[in-house]
Amino acid sequence: MRNEKIGWGNFFRTVLTIALPIAFQNFLSTTASMVDTIMIGSQGELSVAAVGICSQITSLFFSCYFGFASGGLLFFSQYWGARNEKGISRVFGLALTCMLAVSLLFGGAAVANPELILGIYTDKAGIIAIGAPYIRIVGFAYPLQVIAVIISFLMRSTERVKPPLISSVLALVTNFILNWILIYGRFGMPQMGAAGAAVGTLVSGTVNVLVLFLFLLKDKKTVVLNIKDMFSWRDGFLGEYMGKCCPIIFNELFYGIGQMLINIVIGHQSESAIAAMAAFRVLEGFVFAFFAGLADASSVVVGKEVGSGRLMNGYQYMKKFAVLCPVITFCICLTGLLLNRPLLSLFGLGAEAMFYGRYMILIYLAAGTVRTCNYIMNCCYRAGGEAVFGTLLEIICLFVVSVPATWAAGMIWHLPFLAVFSFLYTDELIRLVFELWYTRSGKWIKPVTGPGKAALPEFKAALAARKADHGIG
Repeated sequence: MRNEKIGWGNFFRTVLTIALPIAFQNFLSTTASMVDTIMIGSQGELSVAAVGICSQITSLFFSCYFGFASGGLLFFSQYWGARNEKGISRVFGLALTCMLAVSLLFGGAAVANPELILGIYTDKAGIIAIGAPYIRIVGFAYPLQVIAVIISFLMRSTERVKPPLISSVLALVTNFILNWILIYGRFGMPQMGAAGAAVGTLVSGTVNVLVLFLFLLKDKKTVVLNIKDMFSWRDGFLGEYMGKCCPIIFNELFYGIGQMLINIVIGHQSESAIAAMAAFRVLEGFVFAFFAGLADASSVVVGKEVGSGRLMNGYQYMKKFAVLCPVITFCICLTGLLLNRPLLSLFGLGAEAMFYGRYMILIYLAAGTVRTCNYIMNCCYRAGGEAVFGTLLEIICLFVVSVPATWAAGMIWHLPFLAVFSFLYTDELIRLVFELWYTRSGKWIKPVTGPGKAALPEFKAALAARKADHGIG
């Protein structure tokens, strides 16, 4: 087993060369979808609230397909460590097929009957009237979104971090320019408001996919996808993929359902509260976008080490990522709290919504830091080959603690909005205790490659020896 002690110097070099570009690319990708909410702020609180509700539908869509993408990332990174190109092609084809099926389901529903979908989330007729044209147009962009995600995951896993970064920059610029023209009616174009923002999202999604395709076709040196292998799922491969992916898929699906229930509670608060929540989601999204990029990078780094047989290296990298990422989150949230007034003023909020937004950021300073710590550990579990523990823990805590508490606070007790909001993160501290223990145990390292499996007995012995030296039972 080829292992080395991973010091902080080596760790930060890895972060700068792999993790930081991925984090920045993820930040730009998510920013493109948030530009709509920011630029629509001049149209008033009602438009902000409508776009915010629509973004929650997109979040549910994300949860339904992201399990397939995360499963793909698990296999991509480990197969890349073992240099198994055929395995990479098969995973890409299977993940893409599953994700496209989900996108067509959601996109078809959004295009066919947007009012029905929006009516699930809110009872405000004004919000539904503004949001329906927006989500109908965005529905056409859903297939483009999943194609871009799986190609980006493939490139990240094989350490090609620049192409997704470039495509995200071009998509963001396209979205911003088209929003500026279509929302406000520049250069003789009609003033389309929220619908104009949706058109910008659709066109920028097209640009993103086209640029990624060009890079994928141009690069013949790293990994070349084989069309025949992409759709060759025999020899037990389909069962192996689904065996690893199903826990992740159910995790993301049930998490999305839990968040939908919470968003229904929020959608039945006052219009000022809904608008404040939409603004907060954008700010939270900026934080989480950068952090989620680091989480994806941790999956690449840990998965590559585990797949190549360097299991102790993967273990050490995971522990360091679990320290670094929450620290970064806390610093970003603290900066947002100090700059809350100029940030929230971007959304055209009234006095009551501004008041809500300020205290929501304060609550998130603590809750968000714990949440990202949990998230990074669960991502590394998946990269190491373990998808069950984190899934069960997250879903149980969400549906036993967070969802019932939030629902009772908002729909039964009718508590003030900030009290309702504070219940959103009640499950995170419970998860943290269990995940810290599981991370230290090393039980989450379960390789899917030959070199990784061969190194497992030696890793377990080395880990037991290390615990004995430190007096850990």
